[in-house]
Amino acid sequence: MSLLSQLVTLWICSGPSLFLAWLVGRQLGLRVGIQMAETLNCSRWGIPSKKGFFQEGDVIIGGLFNIHYVPPTRDYRFTQQPDNKPCTGLQSLPMQYIYAMMFALEEINNSSTLLPGVKLGHHIHDSCSLPAWALQAALSLVGGHMPSCNSAAKYEEEKGIGASKVPLIIGGCNSVTAQIVSRLLVPLSLPLVSYTASTPSLSDKQQFPNFFRTMASDVYQARAIAQLAIKFKWTWVGAVVANNDYGLMVLKVFQEGIQRAGVCLAFVETLQRENIVSDARRAALAIQASTAKVILIVTWYTDVMELFLQLEKLNVTDRQFLASEAWSTSSDLRQSTVSHKVASGVLGVAIRSSTLPGFDTYIRNLNPSLRPNDHFLKEFWEKEFGCSPGIATASPFASLPPCNGTESLWAVNNLFTDTSQLRVTYNVYLAVYAAAHALHSLLSCPDVNSSPGRNITCSFTNQIKPIELMEQLRKVNVTTPQGEAFNFQGADITVKYDLVNWQSSPEGQVQLVLIGLVNDFDLHLNESAIQWSTGSSQVPVSICSEACPSGTRMATRKGEPICCFDCIPCADGEISNTTGSTQCVHCPSEFWSNAERTACIPRQLDYLSFNETLGITLTAVAVSGVTVTIAVFVVFLYNRQTPMVRANNSELSFLLLLSIKLCFLCSLVFIGRPSAWSCRFQQAAFGISFVLCVSCLQVKTIVVLAAFRSARPGAEALMRWFGPGQQRGSVCFFTSIQIIICTFWLSLNPPVPQPDLEIPGLQVTLKCAMTSVIGFSLVLGYIGLLGCTSLLLAFLARKLPDNFNEAKLITFSMLIFCAVWVAFVPAYVSSPGKYAVAVEIFAILASSYGLLVCIFAPKCFIILLRPEKNTKKHLMAR
Repeated sequence: MSLLSQLVTLWICSGPSLFLAWLVGRQLGLRVGIQMAETLNCSRWGIPSKKGFFQEGDVIIGGLFNIHYVPPTRDYRFTQQPDNKPCTGLQSLPMQYIYAMMFALEEINNSSTLLPGVKLGHHIHDSCSLPAWALQAALSLVGGHMPSCNSAAKYEEEKGIGASKVPLIIGGCNSVTAQIVSRLLVPLSLPLVSYTASTPSLSDKQQFPNFFRTMASDVYQARAIAQLAIKFKWTWVGAVVANNDYGLMVLKVFQEGIQRAGVCLAFVETLQRENIVSDARRAALAIQASTAKVILIVTWYTDVMELFLQLEKLNVTDRQFLASEAWSTSSDLRQSTVSHKVASGVLGVAIRSSTLPGFDTYIRNLNPSLRPNDHFLKEFWEKEFGCSPGIATASPFASLPPCNGTESLWAVNNLFTDTSQLRVTYNVYLAVYAAAHALHSLLSCPDVNSSPGRNITCSFTNQIKPIELMEQLRKVNVTTPQGEAFNFQGADITVKYDLVNWQSSPEGQVQLVLIGLVNDFDLHLNESAIQWSTGSSQVPVSICSEACPSGTRMATRKGEPICCFDCIPCADGEISNTTGSTQCVHCPSEFWSNAERTACIPRQLDYLSFNETLGITLTAVAVSGVTVTIAVFVVFLYNRQTPMVRANNSELSFLLLLSIKLCFLCSLVFIGRPSAWSCRFQQAAFGISFVLCVSCLQVKTIVVLAAFRSARPGAEALMRWFGPGQQRGSVCFFTSIQIIICTFWLSLNPPVPQPDLEIPGLQVTLKCAMTSVIGFSLVLGYIGLLGCTSLLLAFLARKLPDNFNEAKLITFSMLIFCAVWVAFVPAYVSSPGKYAVAVEIFAILASSYGLLVCIFAPKCFIILLRPEKNTKKHLMAR
């Protein structure tokens, strides 16, 4: 007995348990199950012709369709034999599918190029929407149509048939059924071509090597929906999915498609068929509470209907729904009054539609009187017209009156006769043509007597092996009569979807309008043709947070999705010039951010100017110092013969006044726009002027000490070393050292005007940058050394017994001088920009005024206001 006969006999005679045991045993090389089955006297589970529609042909194509959806009243279980009672609840759309198969078979049989000389027949079964019935029907198909087990085996032995009369089955109306039937047919290597099974797992050729389909995998519709969300910038999407492999898988692929595009799921609710009312209520509450305006729904249309009912109760009518192919084209939903209220403008993915020329005429010309063996058409006729066409067969409508013969489908408008948009129907049509082309390749052989390249059909139709047919199916690459290129890519076909939109017509009906296509991974969309849930052409907005404007950046909220964020203004010196920036960009060092933080603008050069308040004030103070110094000089010059002026070398006093005046004047060089010459001159003038000033004070102090020491017995020669010439020489010597330091410094690494880019702000200070810190340190250090020496000497001479001791005045002046410059260093370092220059000018002016006031104010007071004290006697008094 052949393998096929063994399978069918064991299933029918011994039941599913022994059948599965045999499948396991056969893998181990055991034949116990078959021997047991051959000893049994058995009969089939009903006669196949009573549950199907058979038409003879050279090659029989099997068909499995869910024509009815109400199983027999008996409590059917997988392990029990089905009753012979018929299913009820005839469905119009699956009826269209079986006639699409017959229509394609008739086209092929009438073709002179495709399978010439071969007549294709069909054997169509109703699986009654139950996987177990589909399994029983598949076994009946692969076992032929003999009325008993023994006769089937005897028939095969007599005819020498090594394979089934049905080498291929078109069916598997859903993924679960397709998986079960495909696994059953794997040992036979018999191909199964499904027209609606879409689960991605069926693409696995290791598990389902015999499976093919004309329906795209659900992976691609999920990706297409993700592309829609990304295209319309919906970053906050809610999801309601079926709690099964279909819904959860589509959700998973959708999430994978959107995660890199900044799209987030606001919530995910699942629907269980057994608890649909409570689950739909929970999902409706989640939709109402969420700020997401776009909701993805992936489930069967009956579940969607219950969800819409719950949304109507909550008065939720402003959501934009994204539909999966399972309900996007449902006419029941579109015609529902509930859908009109809560689901206008639905945007969905649908199985691609097509037209079949001549199919509409074929459908409307159907008549039971012309097809006496077509029990499906008879039942449809009785349901549609309420009369019996007079065919003597069992029928649920047996008590109906006979038809008068004038009934016609030309006047009927329902899902069965509607051929405007053929979707699953066209998938069935493609499946038949794929099978026909595979058979054509298998049955064709070269004719040595014909011209090269011409094929004729070999006469071996009764010896078709399913495994060979399966190999030919994998190679199918043809063009349909409608001009569509078709081929299998593994188990799948080229991805093609329609993008549909629910639009309200002037008559108040909801029409299904084609607004785009999906070819492979390309999305082609006519956005202007879309009618949104708002009733306008304005795309709905569904976001968790408004896109951050230019000048700000996104900052995610802790514990929330990345689509929910706050907008943080960019920091100073940073910008963001695009909407929705995740980070701010630093401006180049020569630029700064504008007030809006949207662009980098060139930084404005800033310096201590003569025109600003601070510059004017410092200039006025410096000019005042120069004026006072000149006034003192004039007073001293006019009274140069008086003892007060002549005391302690009047030349040094005039030189000191000159140096103080230079100190006041050098402060003016620091004001104004820095240039190469001003940067050099200001530091040289500052260093030399103060060294000259301090040198005069130091020499004065030394002279005071020398004069006191020379008054002692035996020390008269001491003053010879400190005569006027030596005093002038000492001042020149101390000053020349500073001149040498400045000359080397300013020749090798002079200060240069340079913007201080390290200080933040739009305004950048143009300052004299010290390229050589050592040179500047030597200048300041030398001034400090002379100042400290003068302070020490003056401090030692402060208590000499003269009535007017100039050493006291020098001591006070040097204390002020040192205090000013000690405080200058930290103030200068911590002052920003041009204020550092102002601090340096203030230190120059303060120390200059300190010297001028402390040394010359007491003398001028005596000269001008107390002339009676301006005598040698008074000055020499103890």
